[in-house]
Amino acid sequence: MVEAMEIPKGFKKTEVGIIPDDWLLASYDEVFDFLTTATYSRAQLTESDTIKYVHYGDIHTKCLHFLDCDKIYLPSIKNELLKNYPLLKDGDLIVVDASEDYEGVGKSVEVKNLKNRKAISGLHTFLLRDKQEAIANGFKGYLQPNSLVKKQMDALATGMKVYGVSKTNLKLIKIPLPPTKAEQTAIAEALNDAGALITELEKLIAKKKAIKQGAMQELLKPKAGWEVKKLGEIANIRRGASPRPIKDPKWFSDRGRGWIRISDVTSSSVYLNATTQYLSEDGARNSVAVDKGDLIMSICATIGVPIIINIPACIHDGFVLFTNYEKVIDTFFLYFVLQAQTEILTGKGQPGTQKNLNTTIVGNIEIAYPNIEKQQDIGLILRDIDIELSGLEKKLDKYKMLKQGMMQNLLTGRIRLI
Repeated sequence: MVEAMEIPKGFKKTEVGIIPDDWLLASYDEVFDFLTTATYSRAQLTESDTIKYVHYGDIHTKCLHFLDCDKIYLPSIKNELLKNYPLLKDGDLIVVDASEDYEGVGKSVEVKNLKNRKAISGLHTFLLRDKQEAIANGFKGYLQPNSLVKKQMDALATGMKVYGVSKTNLKLIKIPLPPTKAEQTAIAEALNDAGALITELEKLIAKKKAIKQGAMQELLKPKAGWEVKKLGEIANIRRGASPRPIKDPKWFSDRGRGWIRISDVTSSSVYLNATTQYLSEDGARNSVAVDKGDLIMSICATIGVPIIINIPACIHDGFVLFTNYEKVIDTFFLYFVLQAQTEILTGKGQPGTQKNLNTTIVGNIEIAYPNIEKQQDIGLILRDIDIELSGLEKKLDKYKMLKQGMMQNLLTGRIRLI
């Protein structure tokens, strides 16, 4: 017999989950009026007319929780297309009715900073307006991320390649609401503060990436006295090997050499030191081993990403391993030279199920290089920038996780601010 879930003191069990005793539970239909939206396509939009138009694609790509009209560019429509469509107001909630994945199902944004602008909601959107002003402005943008709301939306989503929530179903979804606007505002302000920290960190990372790009262009630009050779002339290039069949359990183990796959690659990696699978002795014998300090590069899917290995491992056949170059080329210098050519390498990818390179293409890459001491100096400068970037990106991931935890605790009443 399954024991009933214990309900904490001060909470109550509802049809959508456990919420505080004093919180309300209301449907979208009870809280909002559903207003008319237009259906103009991208082809009908303009750049310079006065009536702004909110297309569902802009919500997916440009907005998180809010449609801030001071910060987000919106296309427009000609005045004669306005007809009787209602103009947006600050505090309106726009919900998209179509998404290519479950993460975007029912995505909604709250309109703010309209000021004197005129705008309407458009294709594949629902426009919702608070019937009795029961929800504080600033809080509405956080309704859909609430896990108790999102779970309902996902359950009601329909479609194969494109998922959506119908107006009929959206009206039935229940929203847990703090009982006062003061508490709603406090929650929204706390989440906004967390979001602001994330935004500032993202701006700093973008600035550091621009600095790195400029430094690479200057430091790696060939100068008088540098040699130019094909990579195949100064390094041995060996392709990785994948055990066959790849899903056979006998190739894998719970410890041993890590198994590095293309899915482990990110474009920002300097070191690759994480693995979720290990190879058995048989699997390792049938693959290509790499050790700490070895330089590899992806040659399929995410093409042209160089990575320095930080664990004993074996590599998928979507990588090449560079060896026997150390007397001529510094590893970090070569790492950054290859990183600077990622776009060029991507363009050299051979067509197939996925674009890919081979050892011949990689071996024909020409690189320019100074003496080994100068290479080491250049590698050290760029490595320091990368280490700083890596630290900032880890910090960003931490901030995003903290904000996600804040949302789930504050929006469900597990933590109260008032």
